[in-house]
Amino acid sequence: MPAKIELKPNLQLGVVPTHLRFVGGLLPDENGRFPRDENGVIRVVAGMKELCAISPVKLNCVQVSFFPGTDPGEIDELIHGLKALDLEVDFIIMVGGVNPMNPADEDAVVAQLLPNLKAAVAHGARHVSSTSIEEWMSANEARRDGAQLDAAIAQNVKVHLRAYQEAGLAGSCVQNWHIEFLRPGEFKTFTNLERGWAFVSAANQALGNKFFKLLVDAAHCGDSGLTIAENEALIAKIGAAGELGIFHASAKTTRGCLSTDDGWISALLTAMAKTGELRQVFVELFDHQDPALEMLRKLEPGHGIDTLDGRTYNQTVADGVADIAHRLNNLAARGILKA
Repeated sequence: MPAKIELKPNLQLGVVPTHLRFVGGLLPDENGRFPRDENGVIRVVAGMKELCAISPVKLNCVQVSFFPGTDPGEIDELIHGLKALDLEVDFIIMVGGVNPMNPADEDAVVAQLLPNLKAAVAHGARHVSSTSIEEWMSANEARRDGAQLDAAIAQNVKVHLRAYQEAGLAGSCVQNWHIEFLRPGEFKTFTNLERGWAFVSAANQALGNKFFKLLVDAAHCGDSGLTIAENEALIAKIGAAGELGIFHASAKTTRGCLSTDDGWISALLTAMAKTGELRQVFVELFDHQDPALEMLRKLEPGHGIDTLDGRTYNQTVADGVADIAHRLNNLAARGILKA
């Protein structure tokens, strides 16, 4: 199907293909190899090819999760397959089973970050992202405040600057490293815009430039406990500081069809646009039955709701892309975004 919606603002619109599942899609096997379809094509490539074909607006970027231990040849094949679809590939660097706030885990955290940071450089990626400031779903963590929060930020700065240096990011193709906070329960400490920004600001101050940016995920903002107005005010401040990064158009609580969002995406997308710093927008949905996300469904039952309304996940994502494209075009028509 040819694209029917022309994107008018000068920015990138893409997807985070988590709707293709971690288990059976994004997660490599014990040999570091990606799942493949019946034709031997990497499932993420096959899924993105279908999505690009049915999307009413041309996608120009994709943000893919890369896990430690993935075979370099598999990464190469995946990226070449996505680039053949005329997609720029951004890296999401995944870290697991280690605590970036714990000095005893510093070497292990850096060891997980480095291979995929180096792969990002090798493949010419302009942007990398990560949630590497806290361990996901840790059973041993409690919320850190005061001096403990300061220490957590300081250790994270040490870890990320060390990874920056050892991966050779200075002067490389990588322009920015976008840091994402997660909702309470997934994280205990870095659970809202303000707390995520505290790390980004400290890292940039230590580095001496604005290399680190804060990724704004509408779903995590909506579930963070701060109001829309509080998030809008923080976005304005972060944008003025030059530390605002990628925007994820993702529905709070369900992480499914964007129609379940209750206004957060539209409000925060407009707030991002008003800063003049909006460069990349990614639509992100999760498969409500993905085995990898069982802990998340137990944490938040709403995450397990079927929001497809009879569609496939690719069609539901395509509908979300169309919705966001119209919103971006109308922000341009109103003079909030530059066409």
